[in-house]
Amino acid sequence: MISRDKASDKGPVKLEYQAILDLIPSGSRVLDLGCGDGDLLSLLVERNNVEGRGIEINEQAIYKCVSRGLSVSQQDIDAGLTEYADKSFDYVILNQSLQQVINLALVLEESMRVGRKVIVGFPNFAYYKARLQMFISGKTPVTPSLPYMWYDTPNLHFLSISDFIEYCGEKKFHIEKTVFLNKNRKVRLFPNLFAQIGIFLLSNGGTS
Repeated sequence: MISRDKASDKGPVKLEYQAILDLIPSGSRVLDLGCGDGDLLSLLVERNNVEGRGIEINEQAIYKCVSRGLSVSQQDIDAGLTEYADKSFDYVILNQSLQQVINLALVLEESMRVGRKVIVGFPNFAYYKARLQMFISGKTPVTPSLPYMWYDTPNLHFLSISDFIEYCGEKKFHIEKTVFLNKNRKVRLFPNLFAQIGIFLLSNGGTS
């Protein structure tokens, strides 16, 4: 058990993380792909009492996860998830990592295979402030959800909320729930224009 004095108990939870916490029932088996320092995974373990595992490629991030008592393995998710059987987890999370993988199709298909449901969260590249920056300056936009300069960004796929909805339709992924966010609140109208982040709860053809 992680001690109660960890960083996740200091101050309010990020709106993005809270949205994901609300999607995952207590006691679920969860695999967090590209879990980073374990901020989200530790919250899920502490507050939702999940049976959580993480996969991360960065060695220093893994050390931080281990210091928090998290079970995390070093792996490149672009190589697939062959060590996990079908439906090994109730939920697989791809939060702020899908746009950074090389083989997006493989990563999503493998996530859908090993998880009963998949949660995907990514920055919306069609957010209106990004559009305005591009239009006015003619340069690659930099926003709070897209904080990188063009020459050092880890993002490989520049997708919008509308792009992802269309992609799910092509792949026959069932969108069970959506949450659209900007910095301080949920966005309910015209999310492709006004949301900075899109969060999707997916299942394979509507099966659970």
